[in-house]
Amino acid sequence: MDWEDALKVYDEIVDACNGFERKGKKMIYTSSNGYMFTLLNKDAEIGIRLPKDKAVKFMEDYNTSHYYSYGAKMKDYVLVPESLWGELGSMVAYFEQSFVFVNSLPSK
Repeated sequence: MDWEDALKVYDEIVDACNGFERKGKKMIYTSSNGYMFTLLNKDAEIGIRLPKDKAVKFMEDYNTSHYYSYGAKMKDYVLVPESLWGELGSMVAYFEQSFVFVNSLPSK
């Protein structure tokens, strides 16, 4: 999928969520409490920040890996496989779970 199409999917997911909105023009992300919690990188890949135990389970359940952006491994982020992008309910649930997670962390 090209970047423009990935951006449309990302925006559709964020628009269906409660409590936050998409930020950025070239670097696309969501953030709360001083932390980014979802990203769309330049390679048209979506990453979600999850607690360690949930990140491990996500990677096992979806046969995916850690998320990289601009060549750097993003701590606590998982790569969302494109096969999951079309499952709006699941994607919203993961985005909102990530939002709750970063709001449980100490404020930056």
